[in-house]
Amino acid sequence: MLALRLARGAHPLVQLRRLLVAAASAGTGFLLLCTLGYAMGHPDASGAALLRLAWCVAPIAATVYFAVTVARTDPATRPRSGLSAVGLGPAKLTVLAAISTAVACTLGSMVALLFFLHLRGDLTGLPFDGAAAELLAADQPLPLGAALTLLALVPLTASAASAAVLRPRTTKPADEQDEPPHQDGPAAPAAPPSGLPWGIALLAAGLAVEAYASRSPGASDLTMPGGLTGSPAGVLAGWTLTAVGLALAGPGLTYLCGRILQAVRPGAMRLLAGRGLQEEARRIGRPLGVLCAVGSGAYAALTLYSGARPEVGPLTTLGSLLVAGCAVLTLATAAVDAKHARSDTTSALLQLGAPASMLRGTAALRAGALVAVLGPLTWVVAELAAMPLAA
Repeated sequence: MLALRLARGAHPLVQLRRLLVAAASAGTGFLLLCTLGYAMGHPDASGAALLRLAWCVAPIAATVYFAVTVARTDPATRPRSGLSAVGLGPAKLTVLAAISTAVACTLGSMVALLFFLHLRGDLTGLPFDGAAAELLAADQPLPLGAALTLLALVPLTASAASAAVLRPRTTKPADEQDEPPHQDGPAAPAAPPSGLPWGIALLAAGLAVEAYASRSPGASDLTMPGGLTGSPAGVLAGWTLTAVGLALAGPGLTYLCGRILQAVRPGAMRLLAGRGLQEEARRIGRPLGVLCAVGSGAYAALTLYSGARPEVGPLTTLGSLLVAGCAVLTLATAAVDAKHARSDTTSALLQLGAPASMLRGTAALRAGALVAVLGPLTWVVAELAAMPLAA
């Protein structure tokens, strides 16, 4: 009940984020149910059904990541003074965040089930009754246990991931912590993230796996969405490694953009923009890396599809839109959260007489530096990823 009261009294923007999480969960749940419908209609093609289920991993991961980001930025689940006195400590707030995430994802899963039953013709009285009856094996009874198991994947995974990310961390007592040295002058920039070397290593390993797998004569082939056949499984594994590498390298690359802005005798605007990127590297860097991975995959797919132009079905389009949309919404959510985090600094600068145009210029510098560094990197990775399959 407390989680429902907090959800009902939240800001409209927070409610919109939760509705978007529910919409993403509905789309992913519908894809899973369509996979079940294909397995029901083709009982002899178990391998193809498993492959279709494997292609749902990307939408599931994108939806869960978006749900975790929304839970992390939810003001109702942040520790505040006075809440511990009424029994809402960090552990209880973590439980509330997991419950809120589960409720939003479950709502989306139920919408997906109703839409699936409607297209099968099991529910009548609405337009398009049974429009996809043949595709969804309407002539066979729906195994309710299998359907509910598939629909529970996103809520359970998202709530568990939210609880793991938001769990309270134990810190050393104040008397056991090292006393930081006092220094005069401006505060030092934040420490650089530690994931850049691992991200670069995974990125290089993924490109190497793709190049090796494309030249292996005995490689097993898989059918990719959209009708692209003859794709070695090792190439797809390489794509996965490059995507994970970009996601891990995102915070370090964002921090590097801040260092570049402060190079060679920076002025006030470049110094402020660079320090801002360094402070926000951990908050927006990972979503930026994920968006770069999605962008490189989309560019590589468009490059491969430019000649043959295979027919892309509605489920492939839905899955692609889910992955891309969740990546964009995750970055937008993290960017809004970063803006709120630096609101005190912005207010202090305005009180000191800084013009609003300087703050707008600082934001433009941050965005320009990110595009100038991450844009070419995404293009290079996409070209290298598409090269083995285009050969």
